[in-house]
Amino acid sequence: MKKVFVLLSTIALTVFAFAQKDITLEDIWQKYTFRQKGISEIRSLSDGEHYCILTRYGIEKYEYKTGEKLGYFIDFSTLDLQQGTVISDYSISNDNEKVLLAANPEYIYRHSFVADYYLYNLKDKTLKKILDNKIRLAEFSPNNDKIAYVYNNNLYCMDINTMQQTQITKDGKYNHIINGTTDWVYEEEFAITKGFFWNKTGNKIAYYRFDESDVREYDMTMFPQDSLYPVHYKYKYPKAGEDNSKVDIYVYDLNTKKCNKINIIDDYDVYYPRMQWAETDDDLCVTFLNRHQNYYKLYLVNVNTNTKKVLFDDVDDCYIEQPDFVTFLKDKKNVIVRSERNGFMNLYMVEISTGKVTPITTGNYDVDNICYIDEKEKCIYYTAAKTKSYNRELLKIDFKGKKLEQLSDKNREGIYTADFSKNGKYYISSFSDVSTPTIYTINNNKGKVLVTLEDNKDLKNTLQEYNINNKEFASFTNDNGDTLYYWIIKPTNMQKNKKYPVLFYVYGGPGSQEVLNSQARFFDYMWFRMLSEKGYVVACVDGRGTGFRGAKFKKCTYLNLGKIEVEDQIAVAKYFSTLDFVDKDRIGIFGWSYGGYMSSLCITKGADYFKTAIAVAPVTNWRSYDNVYTERFMRTPQENAEGYDNNCPIHYANLLKGNYLLIHGTADDNVHYQNTMNWTTELIKNNKQFLQFSYPDKNHSIYGGNTRYHLYTMMTNFLLKNL
Repeated sequence: MKKVFVLLSTIALTVFAFAQKDITLEDIWQKYTFRQKGISEIRSLSDGEHYCILTRYGIEKYEYKTGEKLGYFIDFSTLDLQQGTVISDYSISNDNEKVLLAANPEYIYRHSFVADYYLYNLKDKTLKKILDNKIRLAEFSPNNDKIAYVYNNNLYCMDINTMQQTQITKDGKYNHIINGTTDWVYEEEFAITKGFFWNKTGNKIAYYRFDESDVREYDMTMFPQDSLYPVHYKYKYPKAGEDNSKVDIYVYDLNTKKCNKINIIDDYDVYYPRMQWAETDDDLCVTFLNRHQNYYKLYLVNVNTNTKKVLFDDVDDCYIEQPDFVTFLKDKKNVIVRSERNGFMNLYMVEISTGKVTPITTGNYDVDNICYIDEKEKCIYYTAAKTKSYNRELLKIDFKGKKLEQLSDKNREGIYTADFSKNGKYYISSFSDVSTPTIYTINNNKGKVLVTLEDNKDLKNTLQEYNINNKEFASFTNDNGDTLYYWIIKPTNMQKNKKYPVLFYVYGGPGSQEVLNSQARFFDYMWFRMLSEKGYVVACVDGRGTGFRGAKFKKCTYLNLGKIEVEDQIAVAKYFSTLDFVDKDRIGIFGWSYGGYMSSLCITKGADYFKTAIAVAPVTNWRSYDNVYTERFMRTPQENAEGYDNNCPIHYANLLKGNYLLIHGTADDNVHYQNTMNWTTELIKNNKQFLQFSYPDKNHSIYGGNTRYHLYTMMTNFLLKNL
């Protein structure tokens, strides 16, 4: 009996040792068991040999060559700050003697915020608050003696030595005039909030002035628990076909104390999504886009004479991909730009004096980001989707388009990024793939790993304790003959001859990409893995219209958003229904934002193929969305009414079948709650049964407190019951 007991105990211990845990929603959204470690707010110091990072305890200083921590650049415990103050951002002056600290941010929209800003002097260890009130976008001048910032829609400049404030503009007014920053639609669709720019020597500031007086307001009703009555929040939101802000550009001369208006063209129905100073003190580069966003110009303006010339222009039959800042070389003769003029996003050298355009990269792949330009060696470091659309490699090429070299590991596919030191000798790289949490390393500019800063080994070990599968990549061919890539997560412990339900995750918006060899959307990735434990196949397909497959593949949805994208989702549902492990009668789809729009179309136009759909914060009528985004792909409703209406879920309410869950935050400043209310009205008119849930006072991201846990619990229960 004793020997039997020992044997049974041994067996029990062996089973326990190999038993794996199941993922729970509590793990994902309450305990944050799977949170990755990262490195926050990396700043290279001007010597290029050292860098700083932000932690809750201070700004820490490190050496690139060894990765060794040299101590605190600033130790927050030594600062005279109120208890509970949280430093969220920082910037270092060019002379490395002063630091701007942003604390206790209060977000306005997705990117913009106000904060308490402090000036810390590293020499005498003094800390001074810039203003008693919260301000925006504080920034050092290039010569380290001044700070510019925005307060109450006006632009200010402060002398660091005397702390004397100069108010540059005085007409700023909420919902009317904005100086030095941008309006809602520029922030959301052109990804720019800082609307002022120092010239090279710090004696001039160029800034935007937005007159949004004629832009119509959107009114959001808020329901604060400490208020007996609802609160109304109004802000300017230009919908498709509606008026935009009138944007002017001014230059403030710190010597003369005067503001001069810069004349570009005599038309306000255009966009200026970027501006920047050239390498010369008096030349301002302004990016111009026509309202259709298919004509792009780079203007170089002499701010003293107000004379201008066109440096570079692009015309497209569909639209110009969102312009970014260009790079003026220090030789003052050339500028590097990105363009899709050859069908892929490539790099070009433009000669300033003649406008001559010379290709640098010419491959049939899309360049993602310029990481560093080495003018001494005449080469560019950049990331691109060269090998496969769902990978990113770090590449190097010379100015003549020769000597192309891959610096990222050729034997390890995934997503690579590179944050270079000021002198270009080193870069901090991040890498991840579908099975590897993000690894941070310091590399030299030959690609050699010098130091591993963070390998997320603890998370990787934690993941091994769970019963999970990773994404697998595959492809299929749609009815049009296009190869479409997808990832799939199969149920754990799949049984032969058993058929499983399928949940498709979709986004699908123009130029987007969800099929990536990385840890992107990691918490959703863990939820998808959790569903696979419960017996679901989870998959995601990047159909036509998505990014990093060239301009033709991306722009085929022009003027008719939703049509081709839904055709591809239906095609993949039909394809999956032929697989021997798929239950063709149990196919569902889930999406958020553009993905919610897609899932709503799939449960209506594609209701014969999809049994169940979840739509979170969906656009249900493109007439209700902002004009910069919508008109880029659809032109205006006045020009393209058919395109707006042909693939609008609201017009297909009568086709709804199956199980449909509709979710929205009532304070969504991006995709308005109005979309869900109008859509709900149409479904009721057509006597369609569905579930609808609203999150009070939550924005487009629907988060905060217990919200995400509640949301994903609801969606999980809905799928378990209805798919």
